[in-house]
Amino acid sequence: MIASARDLAAAHEVLHRDGQVVVRGLVDADTIERYRSIVRSALARSRKVRLPPGNEIYQQAFDQHCNLWCVDPSVEEITLDPDLAAVAAGLLGVAAVRLYHDQALVKVAGGGHTPWHQDQWYWPLDTTLTITMWLPLHDVTPDMGDLEFALGSHAGPIGDEPISGASDDYYERYLADHDTTRRRTGAMRAGDASFHLGWTLHRAAPNESSVDREVMTVIWFADGARVTEPANAGQRVDHAVWLAGIGVGELAAGPLNPVVTGSIPR
Repeated sequence: MIASARDLAAAHEVLHRDGQVVVRGLVDADTIERYRSIVRSALARSRKVRLPPGNEIYQQAFDQHCNLWCVDPSVEEITLDPDLAAVAAGLLGVAAVRLYHDQALVKVAGGGHTPWHQDQWYWPLDTTLTITMWLPLHDVTPDMGDLEFALGSHAGPIGDEPISGASDDYYERYLADHDTTRRRTGAMRAGDASFHLGWTLHRAAPNESSVDREVMTVIWFADGARVTEPANAGQRVDHAVWLAGIGVGELAAGPLNPVVTGSIPR
């Protein structure tokens, strides 16, 4: 866990410069093992997310399960953890965050790559203060499908592209044209976590190992954000599912979006 306000400030600086930062040892070994058991138990009762036609590459990349905290109350220990939320809030530089949703990602052995994409293309929110935690539940090596980020790509939308083979081609051309620096997470220990901002362009490599890669993610946004008019099909789905149909212009503060906050030691 981030041990002090000074550590958090340093990570905040990297995040807002690059759009992504890795926090080593965020969760201790005993806790991450408990998290893994909790997630596995919840997955046994959860339905995988099925996407509409046109998302085959993304669908084949991994098994995706969302809002596990609503499937199994035990997952609240992770999704609604005030200490994890405090780190997210501190990295964003806000007093408190609200939950957007959690998501377990199991990239099965042999699973394909995850195309380049910007998460916030899907989110009808009026703030750029959004953040995702990518938390491996076991030690991961690059051949299991590590993340790759386009540094400095977090200012806003680059293109109007949902995640797909087409988005992969579009963003590859963009990155080549702009000579953008890329960074991979590489090997991570269980309990390390990668955090990235909502507009940070990223992808993941295929899982070329013989081991399923198990990751838990949580997405938060700054408390006080409001719902915007959905600008694309993805945002229309998110508005209905994760924001419970809250009216445009209203606070994004529905029953699925509780305030979650804590404190960082000084």
